Amino acid sequence: MFVDQVKIQVKAGKGGDGSVAFRHEKYVPNGGPAGGDGGKGGSIILKVDPGLRTLMDFRYKRHFKAASGENGMIKGMYGRGAEDTVIKVPEGTLVKNVATDAVIGDLTEIGQELVVAKGGRGGRGNIHFASAKNRIPEIAENGEPGEELEVKLELRVLADVGLVGYPSVGKSTLLSVATSAKPKIAAYHFTTLVPNLGMVQLSDGRDFVMADLPGLIEGASNGVGLGFQFLRHVERTRVILHLVDMDPDNGREPIDDFNQINHELASYDATILQRPQLVVATKMDLPGSQERFETFKAQLQTVESIKNLQIYSISSVTHKGVQQLLEVTADALATVPKTITKIEDETKLYTFEADQSKDFEVTKDEDGTFVVTGEKVERLYKMTNLNHDDSILRFARQLKSMGVEEALRAAGAKNGDSVTIDDFTFEFID
Repeated sequence: MFVDQVKIQVKAGKGGDGSVAFRHEKYVPNGGPAGGDGGKGGSIILKVDPGLRTLMDFRYKRHFKAASGENGMIKGMYGRGAEDTVIKVPEGTLVKNVATDAVIGDLTEIGQELVVAKGGRGGRGNIHFASAKNRIPEIAENGEPGEELEVKLELRVLADVGLVGYPSVGKSTLLSVATSAKPKIAAYHFTTLVPNLGMVQLSDGRDFVMADLPGLIEGASNGVGLGFQFLRHVERTRVILHLVDMDPDNGREPIDDFNQINHELASYDATILQRPQLVVATKMDLPGSQERFETFKAQLQTVESIKNLQIYSISSVTHKGVQQLLEVTADALATVPKTITKIEDETKLYTFEADQSKDFEVTKDEDGTFVVTGEKVERLYKMTNLNHDDSILRFARQLKSMGVEEALRAAGAKNGDSVTIDDFTFEFID
């Protein structure tokens, strides 16, 4: 089975907690604080593996969690940082944030890496909090939480040449003749259920990758048939071979097939038709195919937008015209860029604006408890070590400087009222 789209949950590791410790050694008076910092948490990294061709592995494992950093220790010793978790993906994987649908990265080269979730930094030990006013601070930070998100992986086949056309026009047969690939071939629609790749090697040393893409039908760009699922793979191809069936008994008109396929490609992405497109008449070994081919060529000349298209005829059964087609295809490849890097968010116009979002928000629940929410204030709480009074006092000062105390008063909080931040509840004291 071919899997070309999957969602996975990733969670980076939490940073190690900083330590509260003091130096106690003989002949060392006033040793002072000696708590070390925690180690960094492990990140989640996607890496392109040349041995993978599908996203099949993610059908069985979709949750990935990196290790947390080691806590700080006495004598100012830092905790060990956690190793990153590396997830292998095939070449051509597009990575999106499920929540925002924004493109995180496009993995198109062997060995390329992408950090999708960054590990949290380690918390600082009390060695950092000594001051003239507090020479023996019992203050340490907890490690920063690692990033957590759901990402969507989309595999878009990387091929130099893409074979498009109606089902059963001979794409798989041409691929089997031109390369060593062994696609499934049969005389019915949708024989090809997955993209097949093959390497074409010419006698002059030139080579390129050819992809047999599943057949398109009318309405494919709107989700009809298999086309919508695999149209994304056409985006990667640099040259398109548009195969048209010349069988007089297939019940369809070649010019109608040609126009319909181009319509579906343009509806999905208009830039696809700007790439070199070679029209290939297939099944020329059948009786009556030559007459049909001549009619098809004449009809093509009447279409204003495609007068300059190159037209070729082949028979994959007798191999007639195949070698010439491959050589012309290699010539066309030499005229286009090596890679097609278009993705949805390739270009954006950014305008700087001051961040208008609040650091926190105060609400009151049905029990009369004041609830303080917000990414910044919740991260501050998670990084506060509540086992020491000095840390609690520091947390209170930080909340006050952020304006939380004033906001609670404005919301009607009075002495003795309960206030909740994340899973921590305390009494409000004015």
